[in-house]
Amino acid sequence: MFGKKGKKQDKQKEDTKSKKSNDTKKKGSEPVVDDESKVKRSDQIKICIGFLLLAFVILMIVSFISYFFTWKSDQSLSNYGFFEAMFNSDIQVENKAGKIGAVVANFFIRDTFGIASFAIVAMLVVISLRLLRIRKIRILSFMIKSTVIMLWFSLALASIFKDSLFMLGGKHGYFMFTGMCNLVGAVGAYSIIIVLALIIVIFCFENSILGIKKILEKIAAFRVKDIKEKLTTEEDEIDNPTEPTDGETGDVAPILPIEHNGEDVTETDEPSEPDETENPTVIDLYQNPDGKKEDDSGIDLEINPVNVENPEEASDSETPQDEESQPVDEDPKQEVESDEVMDLEINKPQEEEIIDENDPDEWLKKVGPYDPRAELEDYKFPSLDLLKTYDNENAPIINQEEQRENANRIVTTLRNYGVEIDSIKATVGPTVTLYEVVPKAGVRISKIQSLESDIMLSLSAAGIRIIAPMPGKGTVGIEVPNEKPQMVSMHSVIASKRFQEEKKMRLPIAYGRTITNEIFMFDLAKTPHLLVAGATGTGKSVAINAIITSLLYKKHPAELKLVMVDPKMVEFAPYKPLIRHFLAAQPDTDPQQVVITDCDKVINTLNSLVVEMEERYKLLMDAGVRNLEEYNEKFINRRLNPQKVVPNTAMHHQFLPYIVIIIDEYGDFIMQAGKQVETPIARITQKARAVGMHMILATQRPSVNIVTGVIKANIPTRIALRTQSVIDSRTVLDAKGAEQLIGRGDSLYAGNASVTRIQCAFVDTPEVDAIVDHIEHQQHYIGPYELPEVKTEGGEDAGGGANLDPNNRDPLFEEAARLVCSTQQGSTSMLQRKFGIGYNRAGRIVDQLEAMGIVGPYEGSKARQVMYDETSLERYLESLREIK
Repeated sequence: MFGKKGKKQDKQKEDTKSKKSNDTKKKGSEPVVDDESKVKRSDQIKICIGFLLLAFVILMIVSFISYFFTWKSDQSLSNYGFFEAMFNSDIQVENKAGKIGAVVANFFIRDTFGIASFAIVAMLVVISLRLLRIRKIRILSFMIKSTVIMLWFSLALASIFKDSLFMLGGKHGYFMFTGMCNLVGAVGAYSIIIVLALIIVIFCFENSILGIKKILEKIAAFRVKDIKEKLTTEEDEIDNPTEPTDGETGDVAPILPIEHNGEDVTETDEPSEPDETENPTVIDLYQNPDGKKEDDSGIDLEINPVNVENPEEASDSETPQDEESQPVDEDPKQEVESDEVMDLEINKPQEEEIIDENDPDEWLKKVGPYDPRAELEDYKFPSLDLLKTYDNENAPIINQEEQRENANRIVTTLRNYGVEIDSIKATVGPTVTLYEVVPKAGVRISKIQSLESDIMLSLSAAGIRIIAPMPGKGTVGIEVPNEKPQMVSMHSVIASKRFQEEKKMRLPIAYGRTITNEIFMFDLAKTPHLLVAGATGTGKSVAINAIITSLLYKKHPAELKLVMVDPKMVEFAPYKPLIRHFLAAQPDTDPQQVVITDCDKVINTLNSLVVEMEERYKLLMDAGVRNLEEYNEKFINRRLNPQKVVPNTAMHHQFLPYIVIIIDEYGDFIMQAGKQVETPIARITQKARAVGMHMILATQRPSVNIVTGVIKANIPTRIALRTQSVIDSRTVLDAKGAEQLIGRGDSLYAGNASVTRIQCAFVDTPEVDAIVDHIEHQQHYIGPYELPEVKTEGGEDAGGGANLDPNNRDPLFEEAARLVCSTQQGSTSMLQRKFGIGYNRAGRIVDQLEAMGIVGPYEGSKARQVMYDETSLERYLESLREIK
C-alpha cells in the first residue's frame, strides 16, 4: 500500500512539473507576437527621433554659422528672458535660424564652449545615424572622446584669443584659463594645455603612439649624428696636428710626415638590428579540405638577421700606419663621403627583403598561406547551449519485460509455422528494437520473409521490417517499434565526440542515431546529392533542419553558401537573417526574398547556378586541377595568382566556397514548369560535384513523374521517410520497407549499396531561431554571395529602349566606351575594377553600351564582341552629342 501511494505521489509530482514546464513554455511562446510588435514600434520611435535630431542638427549648423556674422546685432537678445524674447514681436534678430537659432547659438558659442561647440553637432549627427541604422558607431566611446576634445579646444582657444572681444573659447574656456593662470601662472597654464593635448591624442587616437615614437626616434637619430660628427672632427685633429710656429724667427715650422705607431681612435657604433616581422600564423581549429591537419612547420618562419657591415669601421681599421698626413681641410670631405656610403649600406637590407611575387615558394614563406577565414576572423561558431537537452538523451530506455515478451512471441510465431531457430538477440534503439534471429540449418530465408504479416499480428505492432539476411552477418533481422519511442535530440548528436572530432568530412552531416544507438553521419560532399522523400507529416522538414544545423555548426561562412528554395514560404523563412553570412542570391535580390518561393525566380536561380558551375570549371581548368578541394588547396598555398585574369574570361582566381542547394517540395515546381526546372537540376546533379556544388531535393510525392529516371540516376543517395505505399517506397529506394516506418523522423538511408534505418534528430523551431539569432549578430559580409546574373527572354533586353535615350545614360558612359574599345573587352567585371563601381552600375553601363551598339549581345560564357575601334568611337560619340 505504501509503495503504491509513493508511486502515485511521484507521478503527481512529475505531472505538476510537466504542467509547470508546459505553462512556462506557453507563457514564453504567447508573447512572441507582442514582442515583434514592440520591436516594430520601438524601431518606428527610433527612426522618428533620428529624423527629429537631424532637423535640430540642421538648425544648429545654420544658427552657428550665422552667429559669426550677426552676433553683434543680436547681442541685445541676451538681456531678455527666453519666453520674453520668443514671444515679443518688437525684438528682431538677424540670425538666419530666427530667434531660436540666435538663442541656441548664443548659449553654446558665447556662454559655454565657443567654436568647440561644433563637437555637440557631431555627437547629435552620430546619434541620429545610429537611430536611423545608417551607420553603426560606438556612441558611448565617440561621445566621451568628442566631449574631451571639445573641452580642450575650448580651453586652448580661450588661451590663444584671451583678449578678443569675440570669445572663441566661450565662457567655459575663459574661466578655466583664468583660474589656471591664477593657480600656476601663464607658463604653467600653457604647459598644462600642451600636456593635456598629448594625453588626449594618445588616448583618443590608436595609432598616435606609433607616430610619437617615430618622431622621438628621428630626434634621437639626429642627436646621435651630431655627436658622431663631433667625434670624427676631434679624431681628425688628433691624427693631423699642426706644428707650432718658431718663436725666434716668427716663421711657421715646416710640416713633416708623422709616423702613427700607436692605435687609431676608432668609433664603434652598434649596428641597428633589423625589425623581425612575424609571419602570420593561422590557428585553425578545423581541418583543411583534404582532411589532414594543417602543419605550418613546412613554412620557414625564421628570418635570418642581416649583418650590416659598417664601411666606416672598415675604413678606420684598414688605415695604413705609414702614411703622409693630409691637410686638415680635406678630411671633412672624406667623412662626408663615408657617411653617404654608410647611409646607402643601411638602406640596402630593405631592398634585399623584396620578394618576387611570381615565385610562389618565396611568396608563401613571406606572407604565409592564405586564410579564407581572415575576413571574418572574429566570427564565433554557435555554442551547444543553443540546443535543448532532454533526459536520457544519450542512452535508450530498456524495458526488459517488453523485450522478453516480444522475443517469445517471435519465437512462438516462427515455430507455429515450422521455422526453428537456434538463438535470438535483441538490440534496443531509441525508437526501434532489432531482433537478430539465427535459424537452424535447412530453413529457407524466404519462408521467414513470407511470415512478416503474421509476426506483425502476433506483436500487435504498427509495422515491422524483416532484413533477410543482414549484410555481413549470418542472421535474419526483425525490426520492431518500441512501445515508448525515445526522442533523439539534436544536442546529443552535435555534442557527440564523433561529430566534434570529425575532420575528414568536407560537409559533415550528423543526421541522427541508428538502431544500435550510434551517431549516424555522412559526408554530403561524397554523397554527392541527396533526395529526401516521404509522406506529409513524417518529418521531412525536421530532417532538412537537422542537415542545415549540422552545416552551420561545422562550417565557416567563408567555406559554405546556401541556396534555399521554399514553395511553402514558411519552412525556410527563419533562415532569412543569414543573408550576410551563409546565403547566396542573384544581384539586386530583395533581402525578404532571399529564400526563393516563386517559380520564375527558381528557374532564373537554377540557370544562374548552371552558369556558376561552368565558370568554376573554367577556373579549375586554368588551375590544372580536378576538383574543388585541390583548387582551394592550391589557392591557399599561393599557387594561384588572384590578380591574373583567366584566359578567354573576365574572372580571377579566388577561394571558392561550397554551395549547397536545398529545394523543399521541388515536385510543385516540376508540375508548374516541367522541363524548365528539371533540365538545370539534371545538369547540376550531373556535373556540379567536382566544383563543390551539391543539391538536396525534398518531396512529399515520390511518384514516377516527380522522381524521374534522370533524377534517380544522378542522385544515388536517398533518405526515405514513411511512404503511403510500397510503390512509393520502391520509387525512392528501389526496395520496399519505407511503407512500414513509424513516422516522426523514422527513416531509411540508402547509400553505399546498403539501407540503414535511422531515427532523425529532432530540431525544434526555438532552437533554429536561437542559432540564427546567434549567427546574425556575428561578424558578417556586406551582402550575400552573388551568383551570376542570367539573361532571360524579354528581361534585360526589354529595358533597352529606355537606354537609347541620351538623357538616361550613365555619367561614366563615354569613359567606359573608350575603355572597352581600347582594350577590346566589354565585361562587367573590368568596369568594376577600373572605375571602382558596384556590379549593378557596371551591368547597367554594359547594357547601355549594348543598346547603343558599341558592344555585342550577351553570348553566355563567351566575351562580348566590341563593334568599334578608338577612332571610329570618337566620331560615333560626337554624333551622339549632336543628337543630344
